[in-house]
Amino acid sequence: MLAEIITIGDEILIGQIVDTNSAWIAKEFNTLGIKIRQITSVSDTAEQIKDAVNKAMKANDIILITGGLGPTKDDITKQTLCDLFNTSLVFDSIAYDNVVSIFSKKGYPILESNKQQAFLPQSCIPLYNTCGTAPGMLFNVDNKLIVSMPGVPYEMKTMMQLDVIPRLKSKFQFPVIVHRTLQTAGVGESFISEKLVKIEAALPEHIKLAYLPSLGIVRLRLTGIGKNEKLLQEEIDMYTSNIKDELGVVVFAEGDISLAACVCSILKEKKQTITLAESCTGGYVSSLIVQIPGCSEYFMGSTIAYSYEAKEMELDVNPDTLIKYGAVSENCINEMLLGAIKKFNTNCAIAISGIAGPDGGTPDKPVGTIYIGVVINKRQKVKRFNFENNRERNIERAAMAALNMLRLELLNEF
Repeated sequence: MLAEIITIGDEILIGQIVDTNSAWIAKEFNTLGIKIRQITSVSDTAEQIKDAVNKAMKANDIILITGGLGPTKDDITKQTLCDLFNTSLVFDSIAYDNVVSIFSKKGYPILESNKQQAFLPQSCIPLYNTCGTAPGMLFNVDNKLIVSMPGVPYEMKTMMQLDVIPRLKSKFQFPVIVHRTLQTAGVGESFISEKLVKIEAALPEHIKLAYLPSLGIVRLRLTGIGKNEKLLQEEIDMYTSNIKDELGVVVFAEGDISLAACVCSILKEKKQTITLAESCTGGYVSSLIVQIPGCSEYFMGSTIAYSYEAKEMELDVNPDTLIKYGAVSENCINEMLLGAIKKFNTNCAIAISGIAGPDGGTPDKPVGTIYIGVVINKRQKVKRFNFENNRERNIERAAMAALNMLRLELLNEF
């Protein structure tokens, strides 16, 4: 079964907003076994909307449209679909009562433009909006389902969950789909691929392995499609176990769990406390940790020591160390670790110092040179990383490397 998503709005085409609707719909449809063949964005013109819908109907079973259903003059989706499907607008009392209810609760007067939202195409099945004033519409034309929904994300999601998806499930028979995700850190996609050559070769036709790399992390997603859910689950379980056995500690989690969450779980389990001393990452690693609920149990605090003076005053780094070796050095990191542990009286610490860029590099320490140190119960380890000439990417990669380094050292310690 094929589907296409059509997003309407000049604001998407000029980059004023990011189209998160399509990503959400695609994820939901993937779990149903509906393949998204294409995602199309068009401007707020009748001609482009008609052209996009006509083309989509020729190649797909389901067409989902978001946007262009508001009360302003550029919201022309409803009238355009009327013209396209040779129908006319009629008053819908339920839609109107919804508008009245929403405006009365807010104490706003109902304008003529708001009243117009209660008019719907005569040939459509109304999809009433429980979160806003613009109802959606479902058309059944030539055995194709065309669904038009508001572009406001939470309105669209609610309409999909409460109305559209249940209708699709009642109308179509979908295959069983099972997903399993493994998260890996510390190695690249090519390394993992080489390790999994034999496992991939043994995968049956109905099970696929996808590689989803990001900075410092590679997600592995097994997807199985079939008719018997129990048998499919057993197959996915087997191949998941095989991959975990082959990759070992490279796998840090199963499911959509962040590396920070994984590290924090280990700290909590082992009853360890931690502090951070950050220079080039400017508190980014600390921010990842404090996003985890309950982190006050093990996270004692952090120090952002960016300048030489801050490293000396806040972390007791020896001025002679900075003069002789520089802030981006193993010597400096070792002293930052000791200073952080002393300042917050913790069992564990992370220290980071480097040249994030785009300036500041030297022949022996080019941009992307970052030293990361970890201490656990007085056992210290420092490693030099050579990243790239991109400040934002270097900061994120350093954060992932630091968290993974701590994870591995915690596993070694305990």
